[in-house]
Amino acid sequence: MSNDAEARADRDPEAIREMVRERYGRIASSGRDGSDEVGVDATDDGCCDGGVADDGCCDGDADATGSERLGYDADDVAAVADGADLGLGCGNPKAFAEMTPGETVLDLGSGAGFDCFLAAREVGPEGRVIGVDMTPEMVSKARANAERNDAGNVEFRLGEISHLPVADATVDVVISNCVVNLAPEKRSVFDDAYRVLEPGGRVAVSDVVQTAPFPDDVERDPDSLTGCVAGAATVEALESMLDGAGFEAIEITPKDDSTEFISEWDADRDLGDYLVSAAIEARKPTDGA
Repeated sequence: MSNDAEARADRDPEAIREMVRERYGRIASSGRDGSDEVGVDATDDGCCDGGVADDGCCDGDADATGSERLGYDADDVAAVADGADLGLGCGNPKAFAEMTPGETVLDLGSGAGFDCFLAAREVGPEGRVIGVDMTPEMVSKARANAERNDAGNVEFRLGEISHLPVADATVDVVISNCVVNLAPEKRSVFDDAYRVLEPGGRVAVSDVVQTAPFPDDVERDPDSLTGCVAGAATVEALESMLDGAGFEAIEITPKDDSTEFISEWDADRDLGDYLVSAAIEARKPTDGA
C-alpha cells in the first residue's frame, strides 16, 4: 500500500476489520460460494470478480469447480463434504506447505474450513488442525462442516489473526489463503505467527502482493480493501515484516501468469498492472524463542 493507505489503515484498523467481518459474515450466511459469481462485481461475494483462471480466486472455466481453479485437484474437492468449499482465495497453500503426519497446523482466516479439512488429511489422525477466523458466522459454519466431514482432529476458534487464540510454540506450520492482505496490522500477524510456531516451524501462505502503486480511487474504495485488492503489500514490505518478526529462509515467489486472471477482477481497470498472486514461505529458527 502507499503511505497514505497505510496511514488510513493505522488510524482505524478496527474499522477495517469490521468491514471485512461484515462482508465475510454475509458470505457465510448466504450459503453461496465465490466461484459461481461469474460476472458479479467484487463487492458482492468472494475475493474477486468472476471469470479468472488457473490459481486465482475465481474462474470462467465452467468445467472446473471453484477450488480447482485455485490450484486444487479434483481429489481435494471430492474429499471434502459440500459446504466447506466457498471458492475463495488466490492459491493453494497445501501445494507447498509440505505437511506431514502428526504435525499441528494452524490456518489463518479459516473460513468455512476447506483448507483445514485438506490439512487434516495430510497430518492424519495423530495430527491436529486449528482454524482461526474473526467472523462468527464463518466459525459456526466451519464447526458444522467439521461434523459433516467427521473431522475429529480439526477445531475452529473465533479470534483475530493478529491476536491468535493459540498457545506459544505449539504449531508446526501456519497456512493461509488470501487473508493476510485483509489484515490492517500485517506485522502483528507475522509476529503472532512466530510466537505460536515451535522452533523450526514454518509459514506457508498464498496471498496477493502489490507490484505497483494503486490508483487513489482503488485505495479509497472499501470494497477493494475487503475484496483482496487494496490491502495487498509489496514483496519488499512483506520480506521486511517477516524478517522483523524473526523469520529466516524467507521466500516470496510471485506467480507471474496470475496477472492473466487478476486482470479480469475489475471491469474498469486492469488489476494485473498492480497485483500478482504469490507463495509466501518462511521458517522460525530452530533456536528461536
